[in-house]
Amino acid sequence: MGPEATGLIGIVLLLILFMLRMPVAFAMAFVGFTGFAYLNGIESALTLLAQDIYETLSSYPLSVIPMFILMGSMAYASGISQRLYKTCYTWLGHFRGGLTVATVVACSGFAAICGSTAATAATMGGSPCRK
Repeated sequence: MGPEATGLIGIVLLLILFMLRMPVAFAMAFVGFTGFAYLNGIESALTLLAQDIYETLSSYPLSVIPMFILMGSMAYASGISQRLYKTCYTWLGHFRGGLTVATVVACSGFAAICGSTAATAATMGGSPCRK
């Protein structure tokens, strides 16, 4: 069987696994590993799997996520995100669309403080609306 037929069988198997409600990441990893092992041998597939896991877990963006979460928790606990939002709403809330503009400006200010838009989305997502 050639690579094209293997690919089509892999797509069908992937759809079946999706219908069986298998998580997407595990279904894709299983189908990819199985197809690669069929085409190139189990040794190559295991080497590729080990290399891919190592590269994913040693990537810089994944290594800083715990610190961003800690920083977001500290910013929420200290009230800096709420004060920043209230300040922006006081300045811009009276304009048309002021709530939206204040939210965007507060998120921009928090991103400037922490240097990460992902951390901004995590920390500013729920805190301004809480009383």
